[in-house]
Amino acid sequence: MTQVPDWLDTLAAQAQRTRVPRYMRPPAGRGRAAAVLMLFGEGPHGPDVLLIQRSTRGRRHAGQPAFPGGGVDPEDGGPIEAALREAEEETGLDPRGVHVLCALSELYLNHSDNRVTPVIAWWREPSAVHAASPDEVDSVERVPIAELVDPDNRIMLRHPSGMAGPAFRVRGMLVWGFTAMVLDSVLREGGLERPWDATRVEDLPPEVLDLAR
Repeated sequence: MTQVPDWLDTLAAQAQRTRVPRYMRPPAGRGRAAAVLMLFGEGPHGPDVLLIQRSTRGRRHAGQPAFPGGGVDPEDGGPIEAALREAEEETGLDPRGVHVLCALSELYLNHSDNRVTPVIAWWREPSAVHAASPDEVDSVERVPIAELVDPDNRIMLRHPSGMAGPAFRVRGMLVWGFTAMVLDSVLREGGLERPWDATRVEDLPPEVLDLAR
């Protein structure tokens, strides 16, 4: 069992104070409630965060790296319970070893019409993880924070619409879109970000775009 480290307490506190961009504020009466689990732990290569690679057979966000998560069901009792349930279903983790620090403000995703609540947690008793739901998840990775903040692994990714956002190349994955935006914000607000070249812009690969449609 490991205690919550100071850096994560600071990160969670700062993340709660971060203002939601206007374009991601949930419209009144719209969107399905959803939640994702931002699970940090102490891995073999230092502090890390749990990510999944969604199945290419999925209906939405196919093939994309993401935080474990999904829709909030009526029996969940809220986004925290939903995030833990979905993480268990998708990765096989034992939720009893997870200490939840906080739930952040809802973020609206127009593409999927979801109101997503990120839940920040500490893996005080890590358990084995794997692609527990093959129809939804292709693989599970504990990605070291050191790799995420490495400037060599950071780029801006440009969508055909002309919009560009932060992205990460880690563990053979291209982390982009909502997941990359949340990671970028949380790592920056938590004081973990290292200086990187935000003028390094690449186009979103066509094969990635095709899966996302």
